Amino acid sequence: MDVYEAVGSRRAVRAFSDEPVPKEVLERVLTAATRAPSSGNLQPWHMYVVSGEPLTELKRRATARARAGDPGDEREYPMYPDGLTSPYLDRFAAAAAQRYEALGIERDDPDRPRKIATLNSEAFGAPVVLFCYLDRTMGPGQWGDAGMYLQTVMLLLRAEGLHSCPQVMWTMYRKTVSRTVGADHELVLYCGISVGCEKEGVPRLRTGRADMTETVSFIGL
Repeated sequence: MDVYEAVGSRRAVRAFSDEPVPKEVLERVLTAATRAPSSGNLQPWHMYVVSGEPLTELKRRATARARAGDPGDEREYPMYPDGLTSPYLDRFAAAAAQRYEALGIERDDPDRPRKIATLNSEAFGAPVVLFCYLDRTMGPGQWGDAGMYLQTVMLLLRAEGLHSCPQVMWTMYRKTVSRTVGADHELVLYCGISVGCEKEGVPRLRTGRADMTETVSFIGL
């Protein structure tokens, strides 16, 4: 699979099979991903790879919180900025509508938040979840580095025939996650990434993207 194929086929998969992911594949991906860009070569990411019984127990604890309507732990960083306006709000609303439809959840379902939280806390059935942390001393530049690193990881997973789903939702249950991975208090949970093989026979969601001309300006070309 070349880079264009990997980029074109990468999407957030929300239904995984229980087929195991070999450790050697994850090691190969995460070793290659160390070449991701990093300003000053700080490489600020701290990764925890969770599977097997530890992941089963983590899912159980997180799902129990979700089903109980637990609003989650206090956020350590905002998922989205306050006062989101167009065109960003429009893109968000359109993607949300597609996502709810694919998950079989009506937008006006009063139990929608709990249902969505429950699906997320189960990692959509994925057999592996990667948790990315950053040191609290890191700034916006290093958060950008982490984003480039995680995109590199997800593209390499595609090259291995695997799919993924980045989930900021895990920050809502960061204390539960910390219990499992043993992350130091000086680390901030950035997100989790569910990893595995896509489950067959379920609706496939592929959200739209803004046309390149909406987000790119050529100057001097």
